[in-house]
Amino acid sequence: MQTLGIDVGSSSIKIAVYDAVRQKTMARAFFPENELSIEVPFSDWAEQKPDIWWHSLKGALHKIQHQIDLKNIQAIGISYQMHGLVAIDKNLTPVRPAIIWCDSRAVKIGKRAFNALKNQNYLEQHLNAPGNFTASKLAWVKENEPKAYARIWKFMLPGDYLALKLSDKATTTETGLSEGALWNFKNNMISTELMDYYGFSKTLIPDIVPSVGVQCYVSQGAAEALGLTPDIPITYRAGDQPNNALSLNVLEPGELATTAGTSAVIYGVTDKPLYDAKSRINTFLHVNNTLKKNRNGMLLCVNGAGILYNWLKKLLNTTAELINYNDLNNLSQQAPPGSLNLRFFPFGNGAERILENKNLKAQMSQLDFNVHDRSHLIRAAKEGIVFSMKYGLDIIHDIGLPTTVIKAGNNNLFQSPLFRTVFVNTLQLPLELYDTDGAEGAARAALAGLTSQSLESTFKNMSPIDTIHPEQKLTEIYQAQYGHWKKELAVLLAINENESPK
Repeated sequence: MQTLGIDVGSSSIKIAVYDAVRQKTMARAFFPENELSIEVPFSDWAEQKPDIWWHSLKGALHKIQHQIDLKNIQAIGISYQMHGLVAIDKNLTPVRPAIIWCDSRAVKIGKRAFNALKNQNYLEQHLNAPGNFTASKLAWVKENEPKAYARIWKFMLPGDYLALKLSDKATTTETGLSEGALWNFKNNMISTELMDYYGFSKTLIPDIVPSVGVQCYVSQGAAEALGLTPDIPITYRAGDQPNNALSLNVLEPGELATTAGTSAVIYGVTDKPLYDAKSRINTFLHVNNTLKKNRNGMLLCVNGAGILYNWLKKLLNTTAELINYNDLNNLSQQAPPGSLNLRFFPFGNGAERILENKNLKAQMSQLDFNVHDRSHLIRAAKEGIVFSMKYGLDIIHDIGLPTTVIKAGNNNLFQSPLFRTVFVNTLQLPLELYDTDGAEGAARAALAGLTSQSLESTFKNMSPIDTIHPEQKLTEIYQAQYGHWKKELAVLLAINENESPK
């Protein structure tokens, strides 16, 4: 029995085919080779045309069609970039480009909504402010593009759109609605409070299907376009960060998952209705949540991680020397811990939730032309990303989420031994490293959705390929460096507050 996992990222579409009998992944691919473009027509905007995800899925499947027989795939699982907005008309066609996760245009709209609703025990019930999530992005379309809004039949998240392309059925999930800030956790239902405030009709919400279980079936047309068998079920769907946690078998309270792709994330599981009063950390339904066994995921996100590393690669490339990611890793190891006090604040990819939705922009400090070179710049960028993650983890601990273990896949920035070293010694936690990714996790979860076996049993054969432990000397260095970084961040935030229009 083979299942297909699809991971819809903002930079590429990744796929994995998992064989349940052999308990291993038989094929992996991603498309395109170069990163998908993100359209930025105005400052703070970030858009993609939804059909590029569909075309990229075709490209990825084409790359593996000679390795395996696609007709043997019996179920599909989908992971997707969270918080995006895709709006379709009755012909199942997008009415405008997708507004993706790092788009900041709706920050003020979400803040206005929260100020209007916060006296109604809003946070205690919803565990999040409306923020810059999917609901607020839809409100922006309603307010600024009324003609496009009038054409909307259903709105959905990116994973819902890919499921639509596969099945011709418009569906979503409770977990997806919680990611869009449209879930009342206390009453276990769609947020009528936010729907009513924004003036949304409930008819705009697609049919709700389970996150794990049969959701819809591949249509004849999609099967022909992709080389699949028609009528195979889509049996799993989740946002990329809950799915990353699932991929690492992070399902129980106290367990943490982390990743550092385009953005950097730490995601912890709790069985309690925890929330951050300032909404710097956000709470969503976890993939294994049930009425009998409550499981929520608490997420901190730093927008500028892999995108910063990619920016450095492009910046340092010249006609005389072509720099790749391995070169960046090698160069960064030439600089000492702390980068000779060069400090990087990686907030150049939109409004940051851990900074209360401030758009601080990326900044450097303590740059000395006499001592710093590109090795210090690259290492300082890695350290700045980790310091930002530590800043968010401190908030998570303050909220009351305990930590027993933290896990990561051996991909993206966690492929860098130096990044892992900075990470464990700054967070002062051992890190379990696994040879998996979001596409494989979605494929494994699709098996659980098809066979009704537990998610836990689907991942029982996983074991870490390495465990990295903190070292006392490095921990002391990074404690001091993080303290300096945090003090400078406080100054930058104060300046930003004074300069912002009231």
